[in-house]
Amino acid sequence: MNNIAKTRQSLGLTQDQLASMFGWRQSRISNYENGTRKPTLNDCRLIVEKFNQLGAECTLDSVFPPKSDEQGDEHANSNV
Repeated sequence: MNNIAKTRQSLGLTQDQLASMFGWRQSRISNYENGTRKPTLNDCRLIVEKFNQLGAECTLDSVFPPKSDEQGDEHANSNV
């Protein structure tokens, strides 16, 4: 999951307002927020850059946190 909605709302923006800043439709932001659609890395960077321009202090990882890699954790523990 991501923190697009949380950050967007903290800036007082609607989905439509944010989408229009990129020339996108509101549904694209909605789909990103609810996980129906995954943004590309480039779209993630654009969103974070826009949030920072608008006054949010965020990073790529704070808006799009990396998934915990359970298999990677198990693999690391098996080598101990």
